[in-house]
Amino acid sequence: MASPQASSQKTAAVIARPNLPGVAQILPGLFQWLGEHGYKVIIDVETAAYTSGQQVVPRQEMASHALDLVVVLGGDGTLLSAARATAAVDAPLLGVNLGSLGFLTEVPMQSLYPMLEAIAQGRAAVEHRSLMQVQLLRGDAVRGETVRGSYLVFNDAVVNKTAVARLNTYDLYIDKVFVSSYRADGMIVATPTGSTAYSLSAGGPVLMPTVKGLVITPVAPHSLTHRPLVVPDSVEIEIVLRSEEELAYLSLDGQPGLDLCDGDRVRCRCSEHQVKLFRTGADFFQVLRTKLKWGERQI
Repeated sequence: MASPQASSQKTAAVIARPNLPGVAQILPGLFQWLGEHGYKVIIDVETAAYTSGQQVVPRQEMASHALDLVVVLGGDGTLLSAARATAAVDAPLLGVNLGSLGFLTEVPMQSLYPMLEAIAQGRAAVEHRSLMQVQLLRGDAVRGETVRGSYLVFNDAVVNKTAVARLNTYDLYIDKVFVSSYRADGMIVATPTGSTAYSLSAGGPVLMPTVKGLVITPVAPHSLTHRPLVVPDSVEIEIVLRSEEELAYLSLDGQPGLDLCDGDRVRCRCSEHQVKLFRTGADFFQVLRTKLKWGERQI
């Protein structure tokens, strides 16, 4: 029979960005704090490059463990990867910003231990963020369709032309109702979290993270009347590529793209999973003012 202490032991995962100066110096103190507070520690392969003596679990296999806490050391890209890898176990993430912009990893290094103490005492604020389920389909209902892949996405799904391609045509459907055909460089479907990423650069609106919606933003549309759309996150969005050649690809959260061909469909809907992020307590607009320089005098 397991002892009460063993049965109540918690598990923390530590995920780090590779080739990041300073991580090796952070880990010993972090491991000590976690051990003193009753956590068994597992680390991903990338973190193992900085240390030894901890159980190593590939990032894509971490969801097979019952995680109570995920500490992410890096930038927003590392946190996006960690969120996708651990979403199925509903583990809260603490993102420590060792990068630059840091929309998601808002906790600076100097606040790491105060945040950990707040978590231990149940005082840390937690924010729930939407995830998107994205399917890539080939074929149709008559001839038979194949699901080429199904993915969890935190920021956005982007259907885009290659660098040398001409404009493609994209048919947009919402809940199987035809909306419009777009002649454009690409199409973005973004979560509220992803509204401040590529969609914002393409002229899309900023959504507060708690908004129950999705953003559809055309990239450089040929028609100026094609504007971004905000739709409820209860709908199913489908983008159909219309191109005679394989001149487009699907990129998920900025990862390397998957090749698309004429008739391929990208289907997006809100996932049943969510991401739980520990926050410092800074309000969303303070983050925007800090990261996007809103309200600062222009020289």
